[in-house]
Amino acid sequence: MADSELRQRKQPDAAEAPKPAKKKSSKSKVEDEDAYSPWLDVLRVISFLFVASCALSYWISNGESFFWGMRNKPNYLRVDWWKAQWQGPIYLTPEQLAAYDGKDPSKPVYVAINGTIFDVSLGRHIYGPGGSYNYFAGCDAARAFVTGCFAEDRTPDMRGVEDMFLPLDDPETDAQWTTAEMKEMKEMELIRAQRQVHDALKHWVNFFGNSKKYHKVGYVKREKNWLEKQPRRELCAPAQQGRSKRKPRHSKEEK
Repeated sequence: MADSELRQRKQPDAAEAPKPAKKKSSKSKVEDEDAYSPWLDVLRVISFLFVASCALSYWISNGESFFWGMRNKPNYLRVDWWKAQWQGPIYLTPEQLAAYDGKDPSKPVYVAINGTIFDVSLGRHIYGPGGSYNYFAGCDAARAFVTGCFAEDRTPDMRGVEDMFLPLDDPETDAQWTTAEMKEMKEMELIRAQRQVHDALKHWVNFFGNSKKYHKVGYVKREKNWLEKQPRRELCAPAQQGRSKRKPRHSKEEK
């Protein structure tokens, strides 16, 4: 009976026989080792140190700063800068702009020049109440930036500012030229004076526009033909006093 059972026992199928495990080639092992990069671990360590540094700075400064009390943070580290980039430029009327003169500590401090508004909140001690440049806060004082008359010229009206760069007429000196020569010379003097006004204004626009502390937030919105409705201003006294007489003809020829 044992022989019968032995004959009837089914032979194992070749397909069911266990297969020997394949050994990885040396090439596969090298590829697996190359797939690992230590830079990922380095990035993890740097990220952890950065977060830990921010948390420690916030704790030590009692919630004042995440970046170790930096007074003038780069723009990309400032929430207000990112907010301005996200929201786009703002448009304020002169009346609305006046509310950002620094008197309200909950609002930023704005300075406008030639129609462009800049956020100067990081210089609140300068442009805010009691600051030496508080005259410029909450308004477009383009004229004052050129004339230097802070209190008198808090206006964007630039008409007549070129006069401060023009020589004073003097009958005795001017008699050295003919009428035609004098006319041509005055035309050239006016062109040079207008260029000086343009360059002076451009200097201050670039100063605020390229500053690491301040940034542009928008533009002043004015009513149509607003300038024609304003009375023409006289040149302020300090700017007028800075003018000199036209040089005599012989002094120019000597040069």
